[in-house]
Amino acid sequence: MSSSVLERSATLLLRALSRLLRALLSLIQTVGGPRNSRPVPPAVQPLLLLPGVELARRIRRRQVKCVDVIEAYIGRIKDVNPIVNALVAERFSAALKEAQQVDKRLAEGNEDEKLLEESVPYLGVPFTVKEAFALEGSPNSSGLVSRKNVISPTDAAVVTNLRKAGAIPLGVTNCSELCMWYESSNNLYGTTRNPYNVDRIVGGSSGGEGCIIAAAGSVMGVGSDIGGSIRMPAFFNGIYGHKPTTGLVPNDGQFPDATGLREKFLCTGPMCRYAEDLIPMLKVMAGPNISKVRLDEEVFMKKVKFYSMENDGGSSCVSKVDNELIRAQRRLIKYLEEQFGVQVQQVQIRKMKYAFPIWSAMMSSCGTDGKEPVSFKDLMGDCGKEMKPLWELVKKILGLSVHTFPAIGLAILEDLAKINQCNNAKLMSMCQSLEAEFCSLLGDDGIFLYPSHPKIAPRHHHPKFMPFNFAYTAIFNVLGLPVTQCPLGMSKDGLPLGIQLVANHHYDHLCLGVARHLEIAIGGWQNPGAP
Repeated sequence: MSSSVLERSATLLLRALSRLLRALLSLIQTVGGPRNSRPVPPAVQPLLLLPGVELARRIRRRQVKCVDVIEAYIGRIKDVNPIVNALVAERFSAALKEAQQVDKRLAEGNEDEKLLEESVPYLGVPFTVKEAFALEGSPNSSGLVSRKNVISPTDAAVVTNLRKAGAIPLGVTNCSELCMWYESSNNLYGTTRNPYNVDRIVGGSSGGEGCIIAAAGSVMGVGSDIGGSIRMPAFFNGIYGHKPTTGLVPNDGQFPDATGLREKFLCTGPMCRYAEDLIPMLKVMAGPNISKVRLDEEVFMKKVKFYSMENDGGSSCVSKVDNELIRAQRRLIKYLEEQFGVQVQQVQIRKMKYAFPIWSAMMSSCGTDGKEPVSFKDLMGDCGKEMKPLWELVKKILGLSVHTFPAIGLAILEDLAKINQCNNAKLMSMCQSLEAEFCSLLGDDGIFLYPSHPKIAPRHHHPKFMPFNFAYTAIFNVLGLPVTQCPLGMSKDGLPLGIQLVANHHYDHLCLGVARHLEIAIGGWQNPGAP
């Protein structure tokens, strides 16, 4: 029997087992009684309901004190964090001192407002940071128990850039263990809960960011994305998240750092409640690299060529797309066609059904120097004591492991992926072909509409039984294309809907511009718990 037949058989068996386990989990939860499906209380303080750029404008003009803004956000975090467990370490006292310095600086009145806008565009605006990034004086464990005492002595590059722009960090937020799973849960900080329904996940690995921003405990934040870790949390929490073109924003100062070809796939990017903040944030975060893109170029919707694909074409290892998401995508298409007279072209890109194996093959590939990337099991051992995945699984079953099931499972899959190098070479070739196909399709004026995930925010633990669903976002990491997750209203159960807007390399302004237009035209973030 060929290896490809064995792989297909294993995939089908895994999918059948996942369905069975998911059904059993649902049964156990049903027998266990009613679920706690409440949202967080809505944000009502007016300062919590403004974009970051507007807060900065009012602070510069001394229409509002920076201290009042920071105090409003600290109060909101204290209200919602006990419910959602998003912020895992705070620096409230330091943030208030920095806010006082901002107010003192402005009271002296020695600086021109226009110059302030250019030099410190986010002066006094609060933000939060994924715990995987270095924030001076804050923990930097990425949910790894062995790193629980690690405190960052400096700031990551993007944090430095935001602070130079005047923004004030409030703290760091939860992520999945070593940032490689799409539920933000670990054995150090616990599980983060969705602000629209605490029985649902927030996504991962930047799930704490997505959650605290959606819950109005932060207006904007720093995320990273190697398989959808910005876009999935943004989708599940109904906010905006942008995975930039590869190499646009510096990745320095986060753990784990990417090695091998993974350096090309890891992207740092902005997460925010308001699309109005996407471009200004990206300008700040990218630093000098911003000259590689044309973010100031206006996007005319009538001139954009739109392409749409409702699913991946039928992958055997990924769930079917939820009907509500399909209907939301069709409503968007109808709006675009009626409002702008464009013809949204339906496409079938056949290689998309191989998204997960392509991503997996590319992630395990050597870098340009011929060296293999640092293995996930070595990272789990914090590059110290060797971690044996199968033995760790036995320990987990016996309740003796400090690692999560998803992390152990990924380490096992990583070992299996190395066995079939011949097939990996074919998948890498397929990736190059797929990238060329997208570049040809999108050109300099194209946007590809694609689901952000096949399922609306699942219940806690359910991702374990749908482990490969992140393929809908992961494929664009290995293709290097810029992607913006854009909210598209709410489901019948009050959970966020969304869509990915994909553009060609270095045409970030296209997907960001379309997202901004859609926010104005059909709405964006919705206040959790609001009537």
